[in-house]
Amino acid sequence: MNGTYNEDPRVDQLLQERILVLDGAMGTMIQNLEFSEKEFKGDFFEDHPIPLLGANDLLSLTQPQAIYDIHKSYLYAGADIIETNTFNAQSISLSDYKLEGYAYQLNKASAEIASKAAKKVTAETPEKPRFVCGCIGPTNRTASLSPDVTNPQYRNVTFDQLVEAYSEQIRGLIDGGVDLLMVETIFDTLNAKAAIFAVNQVFEEMQLKLPLMISGTIVDASGRTLSGQTLEAFYYSIRHANPLSVGLNCALGATQLRPYLEELSRISEIPISCHPNAGLPNAFGEYEESPELTASIIKEFGEAGFLNIVGGCCGTTPAHINAISDVAKKLDPRRIPDQKPGCRLSGLEPLIIGEDSLFVNIGERTNVTGSKKFREMIKDDSYETAVEIAKQQVEQGAQMLDINMDEGLLDSNEAMTTFLNLLAGEPEVSRVPFVLDSSRWEVLESGLKCVQGKCVVNSISLKDGEATFIQQAKLIQLYGAAVIVMAFDEQGQADTPERKVSICQRAYEILVDKVGFLPEDIIFDPNIFAVGTGIREHDSYGLYFLEATRKIKESLPGVLVSGGLSNISFSFRGNDRIREAMHSAFLYHGI
Repeated sequence: MNGTYNEDPRVDQLLQERILVLDGAMGTMIQNLEFSEKEFKGDFFEDHPIPLLGANDLLSLTQPQAIYDIHKSYLYAGADIIETNTFNAQSISLSDYKLEGYAYQLNKASAEIASKAAKKVTAETPEKPRFVCGCIGPTNRTASLSPDVTNPQYRNVTFDQLVEAYSEQIRGLIDGGVDLLMVETIFDTLNAKAAIFAVNQVFEEMQLKLPLMISGTIVDASGRTLSGQTLEAFYYSIRHANPLSVGLNCALGATQLRPYLEELSRISEIPISCHPNAGLPNAFGEYEESPELTASIIKEFGEAGFLNIVGGCCGTTPAHINAISDVAKKLDPRRIPDQKPGCRLSGLEPLIIGEDSLFVNIGERTNVTGSKKFREMIKDDSYETAVEIAKQQVEQGAQMLDINMDEGLLDSNEAMTTFLNLLAGEPEVSRVPFVLDSSRWEVLESGLKCVQGKCVVNSISLKDGEATFIQQAKLIQLYGAAVIVMAFDEQGQADTPERKVSICQRAYEILVDKVGFLPEDIIFDPNIFAVGTGIREHDSYGLYFLEATRKIKESLPGVLVSGGLSNISFSFRGNDRIREAMHSAFLYHGI
């Protein structure tokens, strides 16, 4: 498919006018048809070596009329948007049925069936356009957690494998004619970040753009995803996708979703979607909530101003969507609240750095270049002991955690991946945002593929020229991270206030104007250098940093400034009392 970037404005426009209705459960409707194994296989898979009963996605090839009829039933019930029959139609999930080779074909066929149904019903009622949304499920694996409790750093799927599988699925959906895409039922945000990465890569490759919906899943009353993130942390982790909407679906019924939907409505700068289950399942796994009850709860959500898009998940039927559609017609869509700008980071929990924030400290003992003790642990493969260092840092008040594996005798990529995978299983550590620290891009990228939260990259600079700087910045943005930028250009590190400010201003213009970074996701490091070295020119280095910081904050509103505090006292290493006094004085004046 060729063309230029062209995001269809119709859905955006309709969202401002009314609440849009999504369809209901595909799986529930398929189960009600009670297809046999023979019917699942059809002629297409008659000789397939293993049973295929329950592989719902393949019915787009073996029972296309049934899938078409389900779509039509939801459209006639009042749905504005129908989802393709592709929840598990990527090679990772399909491999359970030895169907991985059919991923592209299944997605294309499913999109074509849904598009045919939408076009037919739209032709009958042209005043009400209908849209097809390509359904992208979470896969049956998690990139953030180990499936083996005895081996916590092990993963049965990698970020790159997810990107490859999702990319194939997305190409099939686009070639089949979908109008939107939705990454949904997100239980692991790292899986979702891989899907977002794939979406943007395929858009670039195919030179087009479609609206993207994102919908997470809160698994229980803890208010967290399966991989441990709070709802607010999840939202900050996917914000970089610039989605059409963000929402919640599955796991819970509408009643149980209310507090989380209310929270999301409060923090989100974009439209909100909600497609809950038909209540909670009974002892037999069946959903019994009536269409009237579901619709009455949805009505309360709408009256409270929570909704822009609403539909149904597990257990819902055309009757549920018909009832929801009837109440949605009488409700006004949620109005987007104004949000104060701020750097919004996350681990398992959020960290917002705004105008009213106090000093934020970054723990740096999990850094092989800054801690001999930590370096020896990593070199000796004593990772469990190294994790204890991370725990101590957070317990002692570190609000972020710097992780650096740059050591000549280490495989830094492997060390970064192993340590981050271990930290993901330690909720008391992984609740804070990580700062991925390396002078080597490939190590930074390895780290970015392991972190489900919104982390910080430390660092990039202009030392290798603008082209490399822009390329790395675009990837950081695609991975959903904030960035520390060193005051370093082609001529070297900046030492005077004028050079520090000039380099930061140049980097800002590139990041904001050419790459599209939000100012609040940019953190400048104007270089704290050691004083008291015996060289007279070095005596003002501390003042130079503070002066540059003041000018940067004045001329580049919204950005943050960081610095390596221990550098100021490096000439006095070995004399901790003097160093501590210097640090206290410097922090006092800096703050």
